Amino acid sequence: MGTYLCAMHYVSVEGLTKSYGITPLFKGISFNINEGDRIALIARNGVGKSTLLRILSGKEHPDAGTCKIHKDVHLVMFEQDPQFIETATVTQNLFNQDHPTMKAISNYEMAMELEDEDLITNSIMEMEENNAWDFESKVKTILTQLNIHHLEQPVSKLSGGQRKRVSLAKTLIQIGFEPKHVLLLMDEPTNHLDLNMIEWLENYLEQEKVTLLLVSHDRYFLEAVTDEIWELEREKLYSYKGDYENYLEKKAARIESELASIDKAKNTFRKELEWMRKQPKARTTKSKSRQDNFYEVEAKAKQKIDDTNLQLDMKMTRLGGKIIEAKKVYKSYGDLVVLKGFDYTFSKGERIGIVGKNGVGKSTFLQILQGITEPDSGKINVGETIVFGHFSQEGLVYKKDMRVIEYLKTFAEQFPLASGGSLSAAQFLELFLFTPDKQYTYLSALSGGEKKRLQLLTILFKNPNFLILDEPTNDLDLPTLAVLEQFLLDYAGCVLLVSHDRYFMDKLVDHLFIFEGSGVIRDYPGNYTQFRILEKSKQSYTDVSSDISSSKEQAPVVEKTTTMVATTNEKKAVEKLTYKEKLELADLDKNMPLLEAEKAELSNKLNNPALNYEEIIALSEKLAKINLDIETAELRWLSLSEKQ
Repeated sequence: MGTYLCAMHYVSVEGLTKSYGITPLFKGISFNINEGDRIALIARNGVGKSTLLRILSGKEHPDAGTCKIHKDVHLVMFEQDPQFIETATVTQNLFNQDHPTMKAISNYEMAMELEDEDLITNSIMEMEENNAWDFESKVKTILTQLNIHHLEQPVSKLSGGQRKRVSLAKTLIQIGFEPKHVLLLMDEPTNHLDLNMIEWLENYLEQEKVTLLLVSHDRYFLEAVTDEIWELEREKLYSYKGDYENYLEKKAARIESELASIDKAKNTFRKELEWMRKQPKARTTKSKSRQDNFYEVEAKAKQKIDDTNLQLDMKMTRLGGKIIEAKKVYKSYGDLVVLKGFDYTFSKGERIGIVGKNGVGKSTFLQILQGITEPDSGKINVGETIVFGHFSQEGLVYKKDMRVIEYLKTFAEQFPLASGGSLSAAQFLELFLFTPDKQYTYLSALSGGEKKRLQLLTILFKNPNFLILDEPTNDLDLPTLAVLEQFLLDYAGCVLLVSHDRYFMDKLVDHLFIFEGSGVIRDYPGNYTQFRILEKSKQSYTDVSSDISSSKEQAPVVEKTTTMVATTNEKKAVEKLTYKEKLELADLDKNMPLLEAEKAELSNKLNNPALNYEEIIALSEKLAKINLDIETAELRWLSLSEKQ
């Protein structure tokens, strides 16, 4: 996070109001953004997060209020629905700014893609003239990390996820070309990124000294890159300094305070209501003043503080003894191997997270389990009592436009509860944050997140006992995620979850299927964060060992060169090893291979998929100690060798 001694005023907003129809999104909100601020903006879908960003960027106008942006501030915005020149190539869309360095990089990338020697020669000269090599390297990193290739294909041929990544790359590239003062607005940048991309973007934004206003439902992401949270709620803007945990704590305290205030207002309201009823029709000036005050108290007393806690005792279809058995399942699409001899027997109540890069076959795997796609060989035996509930990435499907409540009633009129009672369609919708007025909104008028929410509850309305959730958190707001998490924590059936939301996955899954590519699926006994900690520790050990091995290989060469050029006087100046140091060097030569062997043994044990979480932690701690011992020994060995 960048720190600024003299923070410049970037944005000043006073009394901002915006409505669609008769419903205000926000009313009379005021705030400032200063240089170095890193702010997360959260709210329910349809409350106005994206609208507020668009007003700041000048793409929409408020109904009332002012928005002033400092003349030296350059505003860069990443939107959920990126706009491209559809007939132009990826390269042309990425570098379509009138900047000599940008043009030089664009020409160089195009020449390399076309493999034209003359163009490459000319573009290299242009790169030299504009000192563009350093930034070209940065551009390469961005494109590689976001998995953007085939730069000469038209943007119109890209999938939705590819378009999002190209738009994100364009935003990050643009930041590098802007002058010093940049205000970056980002609307859900982590959607359609895999987990490795999200982690890379976290690190990238942490290192860039930009002022940031970010809309995101990814709690780990916003915690990593922001240090203040703004929440739009009931037409107001609330500000919380600190991380997500602090936000939850402070919001809970605020709601408690507001509820106490409402209870007090209700008591006053009852007394005032009695007084109003006793008064004659003609009002004196004094009574008129009290009457006006009555309406203020009434409004306060009738306030509703929404709480997203959900307790839904659903009557789930009974699970039999047999769930799903996969036996020696193979599946390929040409050179892409999705499954290679997959064997697994699912148990009651299992919660499995699925992790892997985009394109390794996660969605195909889910389709094979449900019998939607046939395997090349092997068997999938599904228990007779299994009722799948599949939340897919295709979105809400409907043939004709209708109101929300009418759409839900096409599935069922009532939702049965385990206690024997039932919920009406309207009551069920309210549990998932569809207010009575929203229930009579047409499907076509819903926001993207609201459509996702409705898609989700139509699946739950069918009482499945095996939930398959393929990226359920994309476009969902944080209050809805809290509702969904609470529901799934109480859910007694099986859950198979594909998600790039690490917080969501950590909270819900017991173990992971790691799709490593080439049809290999590893069963890891822990959540995603535990898996990443282990992977990163392994990588850091590998890097340290590689560096030390490299140093050991180079040491004799340096020693030999020094000996060849040294004079007799210089040789006399070189210190000799003491007897004690000679013994120490001999011990190191003997013990270092033993330490390496122990390290190899521990690494092999860690790769055992049958390990439980406690065993993994214990072995990881031992491995960390062994690696520290090896590093210490090798550094001492180098020191003594040079002295010798």
